[in-house]
Amino acid sequence: MTHPLVGHLAPDFTLSDQNGINVSLSALRGTDVLLVFVPWAFSPVCTYELEQLRDAEDLVASDAKVFVVNCDSKFVNQEWAYQNKFPGTLLSDFWPHGEVSRAFGVFDEELGRSQRGTFHIDADGVVRWALVNPTGDSRDLDAYRKVLGLV
Repeated sequence: MTHPLVGHLAPDFTLSDQNGINVSLSALRGTDVLLVFVPWAFSPVCTYELEQLRDAEDLVASDAKVFVVNCDSKFVNQEWAYQNKFPGTLLSDFWPHGEVSRAFGVFDEELGRSQRGTFHIDADGVVRWALVNPTGDSRDLDAYRKVLGLV
């Protein structure tokens, strides 16, 4: 099933990264963006995915900007990045709680956290691809590579 945002302009947002620096989606026009929503920092599957992204040299070296988004605070994300030696950007959708996750249709109202959703947003700001996995299922980085034209 295709996600309702595919083919439409991505919802704009500004979120704080793990260092307290604001990142706005609209400021990234002209660049491909991969938003990787994860449920919880420090959980086993989310940490596995973070490590996979950290070690994916081809994704890190690509022209696309990869952002991991969760509903944890920037302080939790800062420690999660530090403990896992993650050089990338973790975005906090902490307050208003889950607002960006809701805008992308991946907020779990019952548990108050993001679902495991991934969105490719092209240089024009249009959602070109989306994938939502069940909470316990990690994503395959080869899908990201295909979407970004790395394979």
